[in-house]
Amino acid sequence: MTARMDQMSARLRRGIVLGVQEDACQIIGAGGVSSVGYARMFPSPRTERVSPGHLVAVTTMPDGPEVVVWRWYDAVVLAEETGGFRMWEPAHGEVIARPRRGDLPCRPGSRAYLSGGLPGADWWVAGAVAGRAEEAEVELDEVERFYTENDLWNSLE
Repeated sequence: MTARMDQMSARLRRGIVLGVQEDACQIIGAGGVSSVGYARMFPSPRTERVSPGHLVAVTTMPDGPEVVVWRWYDAVVLAEETGGFRMWEPAHGEVIARPRRGDLPCRPGSRAYLSGGLPGADWWVAGAVAGRAEEAEVELDEVERFYTENDLWNSLE
């Protein structure tokens, strides 16, 4: 692992999306409200993939600007299923998501963070939706590992 990748992954932080444009989104996190761009490989159209209420992972580029590298959906728990939870999210409808932790307290009607794209399952459910980004219990370490193992840190530029 290069020193540059160590520096970038150590700066991964959470933000809750407040507004979305194609080239940037407004988030609120520990540093207050800010406007951040998207990593180059973040798929378009972004206004259809990111919405207010989503939780995002943000990193600082070597040349200074912050960019979104990952997002979690704000989803509703519909039911517990064998090996997972049936979730509903506006852009994807109903999906079955595996829990990140075995003791995940998801009750029907509650809201939890939902993500796709990490190895091991089509969909993952992380912790309950939080009122503050820094309190969200999501798999930041898994996102960092995914970026590192797939050499994606260098493709952010």
